[in-house]
Amino acid sequence: MRPIVFVDADACPIKDEIFSLACKYNIPSVFVSSYNHFSPLQKMEWVYVDTEKEAVDLYILNHAAKGDVVVTQDIGLASMLVSRGVYVISPRGKVYEDGGMDDLLYFRYLEAKQRRQGVYRKGMKRFSDQDRRAFLQNFEKILSKLAGK
Repeated sequence: MRPIVFVDADACPIKDEIFSLACKYNIPSVFVSSYNHFSPLQKMEWVYVDTEKEAVDLYILNHAAKGDVVVTQDIGLASMLVSRGVYVISPRGKVYEDGGMDDLLYFRYLEAKQRRQGVYRKGMKRFSDQDRRAFLQNFEKILSKLAGK
């Protein structure tokens, strides 16, 4: 069965790059977004879901299968997918693997606990050219492996 690239597209800054690389390797891509983030970029295949908080994640979780690729920055979603043999990469180029997920989930838990106590860290750093290059390099490695090149 041919792999599919699923993209958690609501806040993804590299949609065009994902689409271009997936086309280069002849791997279909599906961009999943809530109706609130409708995009006129019709060259891509879009799936729109309800605006509920986890609707995009649930769609991807229910449709991604072993050997597929998912682009997301959601660590919880990533942890469920890597355990099922799905390749997961963040828009900043971090490749999630089953072995390191426990630590990532624990740090996510600690950060949520601090937020509940009123302690807030700075927000995420701006998306940089270095992030884009890291993503493109790691994403292409995954696609190349899947294409057998």
